[in-house]
Amino acid sequence: MTTSDKIGITLGDPAGIGPEIIAAAVADASAELRGRLTLFGDRPILERAFAQITGSRIPSDIQVVDRGLLSADQAIPGSPTGASGAAQVAYLEAAVSAARRGTIGGLVTAPINKRSARQAGFSFPGHTEFLAERLGAQHVAMMFAGPRLKVVLATVHLALSEVPGALTRDGIVRTAKLAAEAVSRDFGIASARVGVLGLNPHAGEHGLFGREELEIIGPAIEECRRQIDGAQVDGPLIPDAAFRQADGGAYDVLVAMYHDQGLIPVKLLDFEQAVNVTLGLPIVRTSPDHGVAYDIAGTGKARPQSFMAALSLAARLTTHRSASEASAGEPEDADSPS
Repeated sequence: MTTSDKIGITLGDPAGIGPEIIAAAVADASAELRGRLTLFGDRPILERAFAQITGSRIPSDIQVVDRGLLSADQAIPGSPTGASGAAQVAYLEAAVSAARRGTIGGLVTAPINKRSARQAGFSFPGHTEFLAERLGAQHVAMMFAGPRLKVVLATVHLALSEVPGALTRDGIVRTAKLAAEAVSRDFGIASARVGVLGLNPHAGEHGLFGREELEIIGPAIEECRRQIDGAQVDGPLIPDAAFRQADGGAYDVLVAMYHDQGLIPVKLLDFEQAVNVTLGLPIVRTSPDHGVAYDIAGTGKARPQSFMAALSLAARLTTHRSASEASAGEPEDADSPS
C-alpha cells in the first residue's frame, strides 16, 4: 500500500508552547500544504492559539480531530496539570489510530512533558519508543536533518562512559541501513553515500587510542558493504574531519557513535533548521528540536522556526515516500509479443 501524503500534527502538551507554534506554522503554510494537514488536539485550545497568533480562526481547509478533553480554561499556558498530561497522550493515540488506518502518512509531534505523561500511564521514554511500539517497528533510529548536515545516531541517551559498551556490530549495521534507506526513499537521493564515524580521536589511529574501530566499527562497515545494495559506506571516518567533508558534499548522511558527537555540529551549522526525524517507522515522523518551554508559553514569544522546519520536512519526505512506493508498485512493461 502506498503511504498517504497527508500529515498529522499532534498538539503536544496543551500547557506548553505547542499550540502557539502550530498556529504560526500553519499560518505560514501554503494552501496546498494546509489541505494535507490534520490537527489532533482539543479545538478550544487550538482556537485560542490561532486567535492569539494569527488573529483569526483555524483555516477551514484544515481538518481537526477534536478529542473533547479540555476547554481553554482547563489548559493554562505554563501550568501543566494531570489533565493536560493525560490529554497529550490521548492526542498521540488518536494520531496513531489514523496512521494505522492509512489516513496519514506523516506525523509532526509538538513537545510533550514526559513527567506528566508518565503520570498519565505513558510508560515510554519518549515519542520515538511509543511510536515504534504502537506502529510495530522493530528497529528505529534518530536522525537530525538540516540544510547542511544529516546525522543518524548509533546510540542516543546514554552516559558517555556507557557508549563503548553499547556499540555493537549489529547495531551499527542496522543504523547505517536505516540511514541509507531514508536517504534514498524519503530524501530522494539515489546511491546514498554514508559516512560512519569512529568513536575515538583520529578514529583510534590503528588501535593507539582505543580498539572500537578495529573490533566493532570497522567490521560493521564491512558488513554494511555486503548487505546494503546501491550505497557507498565509508569509514571509520575521523570525526573531527568528517563533518566538514559532509558539509562540503562528500556524504549524504553521517552515522555518529554517540549523542553529542552528532548533535553539536548539527546545532552549530543548522540551528533552528535541524529537524528530528525518526527512521524505521512505517510513516514519516518529524519533530522540532526543543521542549515545552513553560516559561514563555502563552506569551507569544515562542519562536516557531524549528516547528516550521519540521512541518516543511515532513511534507517533503511524505511526498518522496509516497512517490517512491507508488513507483515501486508499478508493474513492469511486458515484453511485446514476437
